[in-house]
Amino acid sequence: MNSNELKDKRIAVLLSGGVDSAVVVYELARLGLQPDCFYIKIGPEEGEEWDCSSEEDLEMASAVATRFGCKLDVINCHKEYWDKVTSYTMEKVKAGFTPNPDVMCNRLIKFGAFHDKRGYEYDLIATGHYAQTERINGQKWLVTSPDPVKDQTDFLAQIYDWQLQKALFPIGHYRKGEVRRIAEREHLINARRKDSQGICFLGKINYNDYLRRYLGENPGEVLELETGKKIGMHRGLWFHTIGQRHGLGFGGGPWYAVKKDVVQNVLYVSKGFEPSTAYKKDFPINDLHLLTAPLDSLEVTFKIRHTPEHYRAVLEPIGEGAYLVHAEAPIQGVAPGQFCVLYDKVHHRCYGSAEIAWD
Repeated sequence: MNSNELKDKRIAVLLSGGVDSAVVVYELARLGLQPDCFYIKIGPEEGEEWDCSSEEDLEMASAVATRFGCKLDVINCHKEYWDKVTSYTMEKVKAGFTPNPDVMCNRLIKFGAFHDKRGYEYDLIATGHYAQTERINGQKWLVTSPDPVKDQTDFLAQIYDWQLQKALFPIGHYRKGEVRRIAEREHLINARRKDSQGICFLGKINYNDYLRRYLGENPGEVLELETGKKIGMHRGLWFHTIGQRHGLGFGGGPWYAVKKDVVQNVLYVSKGFEPSTAYKKDFPINDLHLLTAPLDSLEVTFKIRHTPEHYRAVLEPIGEGAYLVHAEAPIQGVAPGQFCVLYDKVHHRCYGSAEIAWD
């Protein structure tokens, strides 16, 4: 982060109430900058019975902004979130896919609806993501964080190029432990606050309760893939994802969810700790969304979920924005609807991401 490049820029910081965005404000303040801070409200409306931590988040955000003499405004994006991100999530799960609402929250809300409401007034929008940007041959690229466990480039791989141009990640060059140590050294109010888990707006709400609220239940049979034998009943295909082992609740296992038949409303499972049916080496992706520039090689690294692991693969073009991924080794839990995030061969530059399609 170059202080000379930022000196005359108008900077907005998205404060969440967590330690990461608090250290973002500190990092900018120590450079002599005084950004404006914003808390985006996307949780359930007041008066709803859902347990939401947004009140505590806002208190933390206010304390951090006050500490560094920054203005804090609350931007209500509740309607935009529930109209756009929730509808995307529900349409996908009804069709049998495994969507990622957090990915769409970055594109549609943090760098989208917020920009429409206030972000357009600023040159840069700073967040507490563990990601970096780098200028390579005059182009701004999204590049990985040095912390492989916390790296969040996968959550940012669907933002638009114009959003990336305005994005600033002041803590992206740190590891999580370093951010915690900075927060404790500077006596930030949320230095020891636990990281939020799960979907960005749900707080302590269970994801299955969220699905049940909007989609209800739709019971169907659970069959063993290899034999067709009935194992039990499921309450709705949307409560299960391909590769799932925990929480299936059937005796005589362990069982893995390996296939969904949306038309017949059947969940197929395989028995064993590591059944071969739970793995894939080759799978299709479509609607490739590129962040900065076209692919400059069909040899890539990729990940399909938010884990430290990334895999090597060769892409085979099969249509406009569509490819077959030929992975170097079998991958567990490849589920249609997940985003396959593509990187260069050394897992540094993020090209973008595409949706895993049905075979």
